[in-house]
This record gives sequence, structure tokens and C-alpha cells, in this order.
Amino acid sequence: MLSRSTRRFAPKILQSASRNFSKQTSTRLLRQNPAASILQTPSSPHVSFQKLTNFTLAQRWASTSVKVPQMAESLTEGSLKEFTKAVGDFIEQDELLATIETDKIDIEVIAPVSGTVSKLNFKPEDTVTVGEELATIEEGEGSASKSEAETPAPAASENTADAAPAKEEAKPAAEAKKEKAASKPSPTPTKPASKPKEEPKMAKPSFTSFSRNETRVKMNRMRMRIAERLKESQNTAASLTTFNEVDMSSLLEMRKLYKDEIIKSQGVKFGFMGLFSKACVIAAKEFPGVNGAIEGDQIVYRDYVDISVAVATPKGLVTPVIRNVESLSVLEIEQEIVNMSKKARDGKLTLEDMTGGTFTISNGGVFGSLFGTPIINTPQTAVLGLHGVKEKPVSINGQIVSRPMMYLALTYDHRLLDGREAVTFLKNVKELIEDPRKMTLF
Repeated sequence: MLSRSTRRFAPKILQSASRNFSKQTSTRLLRQNPAASILQTPSSPHVSFQKLTNFTLAQRWASTSVKVPQMAESLTEGSLKEFTKAVGDFIEQDELLATIETDKIDIEVIAPVSGTVSKLNFKPEDTVTVGEELATIEEGEGSASKSEAETPAPAASENTADAAPAKEEAKPAAEAKKEKAASKPSPTPTKPASKPKEEPKMAKPSFTSFSRNETRVKMNRMRMRIAERLKESQNTAASLTTFNEVDMSSLLEMRKLYKDEIIKSQGVKFGFMGLFSKACVIAAKEFPGVNGAIEGDQIVYRDYVDISVAVATPKGLVTPVIRNVESLSVLEIEQEIVNMSKKARDGKLTLEDMTGGTFTISNGGVFGSLFGTPIINTPQTAVLGLHGVKEKPVSINGQIVSRPMMYLALTYDHRLLDGREAVTFLKNVKELIEDPRKMTLF
């Protein structure tokens, strides 16, 4: 039990003790964290203990959780491909932190804040789900600011005037350093350019003599999805393929006459795909089922044509979509195909680029294919396969002449298209390519 006199002076004793504790503690914290000096005010030369404590704790403990982003309605998970940073590395805001591989495209995860990576919750090839915490970033400045913050600060004096002589003594040294730097400018350090990351190459057998070694490589998600879709196509569609042969003489002559002028005036390379796409659009007007689809017990006929263009990438075949081809010119189609093909090879395709498509064109001729049967890209109804152009003898008006010929293959779903419609559609495409001037009449 405290006496009456002790109880009377207890508040003053506690206040004095608190003030002394605040001085000592603030001085110690200021040595550890010079940045806290910004909290000083002219009326109070010492840092408020409460403010400094809050500042220090906020600086040390502010963290941001980086979650697996939304992908698409049909995608809820993916495989972690890689982290670009390790625990303890500094990362800038909007810098790439991780890449997630999905069934269709790669999703890039960007750092929402600048700071130090404090936690990575997964390893490469782990399955990650939308909304899961992928990593944690402790917010803060970069490595330069961090090193400055770790430099011990001069002891804080109870009287701010005591620090003035130290600043005056340090001034000549600073000026000398400045003059030396002016007389001999130091070269600006340049950050070495980072090499673009390459896609992992497929393991190739060495075929060493008498070797019985085997190499097993896990299928990536895109390859697994391709396998699933192709098998689904075989199991669902009643697929048949019809063939024809087209004389490419007129198209090649047209290309030879105008390609240089088109590149100079339009900046577009004049290839085959634009004309074949336009020919398919025109031929589909007579047979709309080619551009249609089966949904349940209904047939969907469309007034637009969105052509999926098959593009080979290091990870597998993708089919970005050129939309409303019926409203584009031949050169506009060519430009869109070039843009999509570049995005596919650079791994920059978005889910929107891959969604949809009502008809597919696959050009295996660029790889030297002479003949082949393309497979339907479900739920579409038909796919046109183009092949290599080869000089061969053909009979024209009773004369054997050499002509640049290409085999065409149309694989179609017999549930929706009859043989007559598929064969006539392909014959119409052949006639339009053999005389491209006809396309101006439609």
C-alpha cells in the first residue's frame, strides 16, 4: 500500500520517467533508422517515441501478398513455369515476377509494388489455383536506399546545436570530393542488357551407338491440352477429307507483279494466306454450313467469318483468330495474320486472341508438306489444309506442260456437311485461286 505522499507525487515521477525513456529510446532508434529524423519538429528536437515506433514498424512490416491472377472463365488453374526473382531479391513495381503456364497461353504475374521478395510459396511445375498466394513482397526502397539506411548515423545529441561543428568539419572533405569528381568525371555505370529467356527446347536423343538410355520429359499444359482437343475431335466429329489440286500459276504471277509495290506502299508482305482466306469466305456464302457449328440439337449459321490460323510455336500448335475476315481486304487479312503469327512466336497471345474461330486454315506447305489430312478444330465444322507448291507435269488443252501445283485438303464434319457440299466448296476455292480476278466480282 502506497503512502499518501507517494500517491501525491507518483504522476510527476511517472511523467519524468516516461520523458527520459522517450529521449533514450528515440536516440537509439534514430541511430538505427536515420529516415525517422523526418519526424522531428522545430519545437521538439527529439523524435516522438510513439511516432518513431509506428514509422519503424510500418517500414519494416508493410508487406503485399501477390496472388494468382484471374485467367478466364474456363481456366481456374495453371502450372508455375518460373519465378524471375529469388527470396531476398529486390523487385520494381510492374516488373515481371512469375510466369504461369495454362492450357492455352502463358500468364505473366507482375509485381504490384516495389520491395524485397520475402516469400515464394511454390516451386516450378507446381499447380497453382486462381486466388492462391503466390509470393509476398516487403514494401520498401531499392538496394541503394537500403545500403544508405544501413549506414550508422552519428549519435543524436540532446542539443541540436552540438551537431553543427561536426557538419562544418565534414564540409571541407565533401568539397574536396566534389572538386575531384569535377576534375575527373567518372563513367556512368551501365546495366548490362539482359538476354531474352529462351523457351526450353525439346530433349533430343543423341542416338549414341549401343546406348539404351531413355529420356522422360513432362508434358507441358499446352501440349496436354492439344492432345486432349485432338482426341476429342476424333471422338466427336464424323470426319472425312476431300482433296483437290490447284494450279498456282496465276496467283504466283500476280504476287510477282505486285509484291514489291505493295511492300513499298503498304508495308505488307503479299503471301498466299490472304487470297486463300478471301476465297474461303466467298465459297462459304454458297455453303454456309462450312462456317457453321452443331450445338446440341441445333445448327448455328453465322453471318461473319472468324478464321483460325494455325501457327507452330516451340510449345506446340496454336490457332489465333482473325475476326470478321468477310469485311477485310486481302492485304488487311495478310497484315492481321502477320501480327498474330508474331505474337504467337513471341508468346504474347492473349486469351481473347485464341477464343472463337469459325473456320481454320492450316498451311503445312511452309514446312515442306506435300500431302496431308488436317484435323478439325472442334467445335468448328471444317479445316482447309494447304501444302507445298511443286512443279509437275500437267495436261492443259492436250499439251503436257510444267505447272506449279498445290494439293488442297478439306477435312469436314459429315454430320453437318454432305460430300457434295464439301467437294463443291473446295472446287470453288480452287477456281478462285486459279483466277484471282474472280474475287473482285463478289
